[in-house]
Amino acid sequence: MKSLISLLIVLLAVSLTLTITACEKKGPAEKAGEKIDQAVEKTSETLHDAGEKVKESVKE
Repeated sequence: MKSLISLLIVLLAVSLTLTITACEKKGPAEKAGEKIDQAVEKTSETLHDAGEKVKESVKE
């Protein structure tokens, strides 16, 4: 019985280690998604700045 419990603890520890390690690595899809998010954010900021400039020029 003791060896069964020890085996289960070891298996649990190994599976937790593998799970944590797998979560840290970024795959190509995740990297591409981050690049897309950055591009969208930059575009949004540029459009916002352009809109503010248009508002200012209309007020004048």
